[in-house]
Amino acid sequence: MLLQLERECLEVYRRKVEEAANAKARLHQSVAAKEAEVATLMAALGELNLHSPIQKEKKMAPLKEKLASITPLLEDLRTKKEERRKQFADIKNQIEKISGEISGYNYPNDTMISCLTLEDQDLSLRRLTEFQTRLQTLQKEKSDRLHKVLEYVNEVHLLCGVLGLDFAQTVSDVHPSLQRANQEQSTNISNGTFEGLEQTINKLKSERRIRMQKLKDIAGQLFELWNLMDSPQAEKNIFSRATSILRLSEPEVTEPGVLSTEMIEQASAEVERLTKLKASRMKELVLKRRSELEDICRMTHIKPDASTSVEKSNALIDSGLVDPSELLANIEAQITKVKDEALSRKEIMDRIDRWLLACEEENWLEDYNQDENRYNAGRGAHINLKRAEKA
Repeated sequence: MLLQLERECLEVYRRKVEEAANAKARLHQSVAAKEAEVATLMAALGELNLHSPIQKEKKMAPLKEKLASITPLLEDLRTKKEERRKQFADIKNQIEKISGEISGYNYPNDTMISCLTLEDQDLSLRRLTEFQTRLQTLQKEKSDRLHKVLEYVNEVHLLCGVLGLDFAQTVSDVHPSLQRANQEQSTNISNGTFEGLEQTINKLKSERRIRMQKLKDIAGQLFELWNLMDSPQAEKNIFSRATSILRLSEPEVTEPGVLSTEMIEQASAEVERLTKLKASRMKELVLKRRSELEDICRMTHIKPDASTSVEKSNALIDSGLVDPSELLANIEAQITKVKDEALSRKEIMDRIDRWLLACEEENWLEDYNQDENRYNAGRGAHINLKRAEKA
């Protein structure tokens, strides 16, 4: 019995020793695993000097004390790693977003973006500071680009207003995010957007230059026609906006709609209307001056030029073969010629006029002498008597 009890006691003792050895091994393993995790976390967080004094103090301490002392440190490092990871994630998202806006969401060669996709092997403050510096740089670049885009967009808005074009559609053709109505999409500030805006501005400036020259030509025609037709001021005031550009340089034209197609079409229609009115009035003026020519020729006993007769003038104007202005100038030249001829005949014509007047008075005196009541007192009798004595 004693031998059996001794064997049983040895079995129990051996089992207890094995259990203690296993427990010690597990503690060693747990402590080693946690120390390894602590070391990894410290390396990742860049806090390599934090655990070295603790290791020296606890090197000879029991395993349970080591485990008890390292567990809070491990939890603290895990918490710190999670916070650091969130910081990196937040900065990563901001960098990715801003880089995407700057590059137009096409950044395969950006080393910083590619680094952000790696495992969390380096969460140190140094690396965090690098990312924050990178973020600040990108934020400043974004601010500068936004300011530049705003300047371009404002210039496009001004040019579209002057030309009467759809501003929203114009900037949307460059990039949809440039529309202020689209608040969900962030403004694209890539180089492609800059190039598109610059091309649009150059195109609008070229269009402004063409339209301005066209409207200046039309306005010049309007002034010429107004002066020729002696148009009233109220009629001129209707097109004061169109004619105001004559005294302005190209950059000074900022009034909305002043170079719109509607404005140019209205001014062109007015020129066409006045041109037609001028043609009809020129016809009247040609006929009037021809009549004056005939009167002068009749008074000076000169035969008028048959090439500008009323019938031929009407036929030429209606057929459109001759410009009424040329025909009028021809008649004016004939009038001048006839007047010069009349001036050279003045002495003879004065004698003829006196002779004709004398003949007229002689005829009147004959009629007067045949009037039996010429000496009767009556109204105007004394005037006729004096005329008869003179005749």
